[in-house]
Amino acid sequence: MTDLAHYITQYGYWALLIGCLLEGETITLLGGIAAHNGLLRLPLVIAVVAIGGALGDQVLYFAGRHFGGRGLARIESQQARIERAQKLIASHPILFVIGVRFMYGFRLIGPVLIGASKLPPSRFIPLNILGAILWATLFVLLGYFGGQAISSFVSGSDKKLYSLLFCVVVIAAILLLRYWWRRRHAQ
Repeated sequence: MTDLAHYITQYGYWALLIGCLLEGETITLLGGIAAHNGLLRLPLVIAVVAIGGALGDQVLYFAGRHFGGRGLARIESQQARIERAQKLIASHPILFVIGVRFMYGFRLIGPVLIGASKLPPSRFIPLNILGAILWATLFVLLGYFGGQAISSFVSGSDKKLYSLLFCVVVIAAILLLRYWWRRRHAQ
């Protein structure tokens, strides 16, 4: 365990940054758990996660501004979702930009859609940063306090068991939310 703890404290912030550029929620929750266990500092975890999330969405936004129209036209199977999202962007751009990272299925395509909508960077960038800060704070604290809740539940048990149990609960919750979301939109 000490080797793993050493690697987490040594490279954890970099792993969070790269993980948030690529994916998001799972790595963010794990960052909160690491902060709860004292391996990483909570304020730095939130800051790194927010920076990673904002940078990733920024790259996707500019890709959408440059390639968006041509690229989106090629995704024929998702045209109904794309059109619905474009209407939301047109009618509620502030809410869509801030909330896109909270919408399952839009984490990667959302910023591309926003870029393709030609929402000016002067509006997107501050809203993207605000959304990233809110998202990072929420998910890191979920990991932090979720880790604390499970820790008190398993109190006295092996920390490896507690960490494994929390990871299983988080993954199961994410899978259940995905299943529910897909069923909801399939109807």
